[in-house]
Amino acid sequence: MLKTKYIVVLALSALIGWSGWSIYSYFFDRSLPVISMAGINQDDHYAGDITCHVSTSKTGDLAVYLDDQPLIKQFKLSKRAQNNPFTFPTKAIADGQHTIKIELTDRTYRKNKTSLTRSFVIDNSPLQAAFIKSESEYKVFQGRTLHVQFQVNKPVKEANVAALGANFSCVPESPKSNIYECFIPISCEETPNEYPCSVAIKDHVGNSLNMDNKFQIVMYPFKKQVLVISQETIKKEKEAGLAMNQLEVALQQLSEASPAQKLWRGSFVTPIDIAKITCDFGTIRTTQEKGRYMHKALDVINQPRSIVWAPQDGVVVLKERYAHSGNTVVIDHGCGILSLFFHLEDFADVAVGQKVTKGNPIGTLGKTGFATGYHLHWEMRVNNVAIDPMQWTKPNF
Repeated sequence: MLKTKYIVVLALSALIGWSGWSIYSYFFDRSLPVISMAGINQDDHYAGDITCHVSTSKTGDLAVYLDDQPLIKQFKLSKRAQNNPFTFPTKAIADGQHTIKIELTDRTYRKNKTSLTRSFVIDNSPLQAAFIKSESEYKVFQGRTLHVQFQVNKPVKEANVAALGANFSCVPESPKSNIYECFIPISCEETPNEYPCSVAIKDHVGNSLNMDNKFQIVMYPFKKQVLVISQETIKKEKEAGLAMNQLEVALQQLSEASPAQKLWRGSFVTPIDIAKITCDFGTIRTTQEKGRYMHKALDVINQPRSIVWAPQDGVVVLKERYAHSGNTVVIDHGCGILSLFFHLEDFADVAVGQKVTKGNPIGTLGKTGFATGYHLHWEMRVNNVAIDPMQWTKPNF
């Protein structure tokens, strides 16, 4: 009998304690409820029905808003839950940017409220794309750049062109443009022939599309030249600068590290007012130092020590002196595209990592390195393949 009374007293005490705590919590709890949502991530893209799962730390009334319009009103949560699912069909909503807001109001006297908001994109449109140029227009000389362009009906997650046994990334022609482009370097040694290429496109919701095409590489009649450099110059420059193989290692690393986006818009310009081209791109040159090789750049001249400027926007990624190239500057334009400038007399006030815009000074025309006179060695590389830079100055490129 005593034991029973003891149990009753304990039960009554627990009930009174629980009631007291409940009353206290109801009137004095100021803590905000905690909510989390799985199923929609910030700025992600979605198609079809979206199933979301909401977890809460308190009971209360749950409301869901889509673009500030109520989707679910005062859904009562009788207990804490780790998985409150709800689904809404995106096909009933226009494609584009949307905002979802989850709001929970607890059942205390103060009605503590918290919310969670996320932006996302609905994309139920089928993926469509087409080449801008006709197949007959895809002809390119050895040592030039093949410019592939296509238009899609919406922004895509990724696009790549497979050609010549390699893959090349595509980028929007300009911010928010649905025209994508790709720059494929054709080496001077590439065999003239007709080659296939294919474009693989994937949108943000997983749809994919493939387009096939072909292009023709045309033989170019490269010139020949014999150049004599004094042994005194060669010895002096080897003592003053780093070895040329160090430059090649650096260029390979810089090409691989180049951002996968265009840092420029529009055509390139020549880096000096060219008075004369003393050596054409691709000239087969013979020297006592290097033997027979292909000069994969343009040698251009103007007045000694005249200003050399950036041919387009980019970032200075190398500023150094090498035995062969003398005072050297390299600008990264993005998409693996580098501009190289050799034999500078002096450097301009630029530093590695500095952004430059088209026309900014980078140095003066000189004859440092293995040079027979004042001139600028102007070179461009795409994915570390040297190509004719003059092509990039054409308005229709």
